[in-house]
Amino acid sequence: MPSPARPREADSTDSVRSALRSPRILRTEVLAGLVVAIALIPEAIAFSIIAGVDPRVGLFASFTMAVTIAFTGGRPAMISAATGAVALVVAPVAREHGLDYLLATVVLGGIMQLVLALLGVAKLMRFIPRSVMVGFVNSLAILIFLAQVPHMVDVPWLVYPMIGAGLAIMVALPRLTRTVPAPLVALIVLTAVTVAFALTVPDVGDEGKLPDSLPFLLIPDVPPTLATLQIIAPYALGLALVGLMESLMTAKLVDDITDTHSDKSREARGQGIANVVTGFFGGMGGCAMIGQTMINVKASGARTRISTFLAGVFLLVLVVGMGDLVAIIPMAALVAVMIVVAVSTFDWHSIHPSTLRRMPKSETFVMVSTVAVVVVTHNLAIGVIVGVIVAMVMFARRVAHFSEVVVVDQPDPGVRVYKVVGELFFASSNDLVYQFDYAGDPDRVVIDMSESHIWDASTVAALDAIETKYAAKGTSVDIRGLNDSSLDRHRRLAGHLGAGH
Repeated sequence: MPSPARPREADSTDSVRSALRSPRILRTEVLAGLVVAIALIPEAIAFSIIAGVDPRVGLFASFTMAVTIAFTGGRPAMISAATGAVALVVAPVAREHGLDYLLATVVLGGIMQLVLALLGVAKLMRFIPRSVMVGFVNSLAILIFLAQVPHMVDVPWLVYPMIGAGLAIMVALPRLTRTVPAPLVALIVLTAVTVAFALTVPDVGDEGKLPDSLPFLLIPDVPPTLATLQIIAPYALGLALVGLMESLMTAKLVDDITDTHSDKSREARGQGIANVVTGFFGGMGGCAMIGQTMINVKASGARTRISTFLAGVFLLVLVVGMGDLVAIIPMAALVAVMIVVAVSTFDWHSIHPSTLRRMPKSETFVMVSTVAVVVVTHNLAIGVIVGVIVAMVMFARRVAHFSEVVVVDQPDPGVRVYKVVGELFFASSNDLVYQFDYAGDPDRVVIDMSESHIWDASTVAALDAIETKYAAKGTSVDIRGLNDSSLDRHRRLAGHLGAGH
């Protein structure tokens, strides 16, 4: 019988060589990189503002992340740069302790990602339920939108029609053409209007000085003490977890689109290396970007690391060579861009009435729990962890009822036979001890386990308790029918788990 077909590996070395030998493929990769770089500029600046740092910090992060991951990542053509998810995680440390502590956080976060990659964290992604992923995406969208509110409060009235105009451009333009990214057109039009009519509105230059030189290697100026570690470690862990989760989820999406299989463990290591490099070059850290990756892979047709590398290079060239122009971009335009990003990120199907009616209530509760925790704590990692825990509890509660104890008809009145059916673990075996008639049963009891399976010590402890209760009544118990795995577990643990039953 033939083995099932598997998606082909995304062989980055061969694909790069093929692209370099083919003018057509190379042109596709170059143009894709240019389009992504142009689209990255407004988002990198906006994410810098979310993080509370100068625009140069987000722009340098996007450059170093893209260039580094092009060599170290496991998913060709995926774009990594400064992201809203990472910006939201590191914003508190930047606000409360300053830029150097943020850079130290990024470096430590990258090191944590390397450790997690070596521990096989990529394989653990299969245990994150879909409802938690949906909650993760929805909460990210909500936080991105909430981060724009300060830029819409106590501002000149002209800001509001400019935001409206920006939204209108980004909604209408894709219906006419997708040749040029709609966010870029909105930025150009609103910037041109601001300059032409000398409008007095907040602009990017008000947020901080843009770079006029290349990024350089630096060591974060923080004391190498335990106190410093206590400050940055929680945020670094959040960055590591959020970055890996978003990157691995994006890699899986690209795998599906391109019908190729990527190396998730290498991708996890690559993200760690890229964040370490980014921290030492003055960047705010980052991870895979779903939106920009879709521009690169789906809209532009890129398939190799060349497009990822060139996206970073083009970004730096545009910013350093056009810094003065970028500085006069009105904040209203960036707010409009981020509102569209938030709206497009949110999974609206997940809250559609028909979906909510069809979806099990436990799944909806897990999603809502994830969103609620993230919005309250402003920490995506905490929200995902809580969501996974809630999903585990809901699952255990649901399968706890999948086991039962039934009495089997027996001609011998001196013997009572019970059959235990189902999977037995801490949740389903918790009430097992109460399913037997200790006072009314005869002197001999047989427990048939041929249609059940013992998964943990809790079940063995429950069986010990049953035997103890019968022994107190002078009744002998014969447990039979265990499969090999269950028998081995029962032999090793029975009688060695202590009292208290």
